[in-house]
Amino acid sequence: MTTQWAISEGLVDYPQAVAAMESRAAAIAAGNAPELVWLLEHPPLYTRGASAQEGDLRDPTRFPVFDTQRGGQFTYHGPGQRVAYVMLDLTKRGRDVKQFVCSLENWIIGTLADFNIKGERRAGRVGVWVDRTRPGGQLREDKIAAIGVRLKRWVSYHGISLNVEPDLSHFGGITPCGVTDPGLGVTSLADLGYLVSMHDVDVALKAAFERSFGLVERADPPLQ
Repeated sequence: MTTQWAISEGLVDYPQAVAAMESRAAAIAAGNAPELVWLLEHPPLYTRGASAQEGDLRDPTRFPVFDTQRGGQFTYHGPGQRVAYVMLDLTKRGRDVKQFVCSLENWIIGTLADFNIKGERRAGRVGVWVDRTRPGGQLREDKIAAIGVRLKRWVSYHGISLNVEPDLSHFGGITPCGVTDPGLGVTSLADLGYLVSMHDVDVALKAAFERSFGLVERADPPLQ
């Protein structure tokens, strides 16, 4: 089973990206298109997931806010963050949603491991976290990657976002993923001291994806 792998250059408009993603997911479900992983960046924006609480939108005028059908709460997307939209057919991969989310987490953890960063999952907190607690200090864990997916006819869409070098202050307009614990925050590769290019991250994402999900082949992105 080969999955197509596409990368968009520049910033991709969010509504257009969602429309293209939903169209491709429907074509996959109908058996008219192969699976696709689509890597891109968005302009600064907030998205409201199906479980979002309105009080978690702290600054509604800061950036555009888009409703989305994915699971989860409020998230931020913007330059310096690698978004990967994952359109996979779970009828061919086992109809186990919990295992699928776990596989997405493993994909991110494997990607971070290529940069000698230990990413970890946490019970009750979807996504990937980095433990930054100092010996003898209070708990501090920062989220480096978010996951929010939706399934329709057993085809996934939406996906993951990995913070490479975004402006972390932009997360201040929301309560990211509804997490309010003062010991929990947001980080990025750059914030951790790893100044790597988006290309290097894409190479690591591809290698880790193939280890978890199978081979990919390069393809043109849905939007040119």
